[in-house]
Amino acid sequence: MEYLKLIGILIIVLGFVFKLNVIFTVILSGFITALVAGISVPEFLTILGENFIKQRIVSLFIITLPVIGLSEKYGLRHSAEKIVKKRDNLSPGLLFSAYLLFREIAGFLAMRIGGLIQFIRPILYPMAEASYEKFNGSISEDEREKLKARAAAVENYANFFAQNTFVGASGVLLIVGQMETLGYEVTNAEIAANSLPIAFICLVLGVIIYILGDRKIRRAK
Repeated sequence: MEYLKLIGILIIVLGFVFKLNVIFTVILSGFITALVAGISVPEFLTILGENFIKQRIVSLFIITLPVIGLSEKYGLRHSAEKIVKKRDNLSPGLLFSAYLLFREIAGFLAMRIGGLIQFIRPILYPMAEASYEKFNGSISEDEREKLKARAAAVENYANFFAQNTFVGASGVLLIVGQMETLGYEVTNAEIAANSLPIAFICLVLGVIIYILGDRKIRRAK
């Protein structure tokens, strides 16, 4: 009977498979799990409401998306493109490499600069596209999609592999707490210090990947 409480995981998986609305799927999963666990509907709604109030930051996208849309409409994209076109040697690979370094340093200093929605889509990707067109004159739809993937990847590389270089990062706290429950005495500083080599390796490999990408662009001329 205890395994039946895991039905929520199955509902979430099915929701993603059939491409249902994410919020609907998660709430339905929680609701079914609550019923199976013996939690009444009023109790479930109370828990849902209390957690929504405590985690109101998750609703910031309601403000973020219109602001980004208005910024793009009134020239943010064009301004980013102009900056690139004024610099002759700024290739997409160099641009991505610089952002990778900047993003890792920001993670080390616990600076939150947005991410895919707030920074990559409205700023970095238009700059990369303008840089590509500067070198090749035009960009095909296939290359445009590949460039989007590279722009998204640079954020994921830095965010995933460098986020634990800050001693107070949530990932560091989770690791320290889990290690302590297993009987291992570790400190936040030790976890952060051991994360630095991983971040450095990610930076080196990322730069190599983007340099090779630049060579492909030049050969495609």
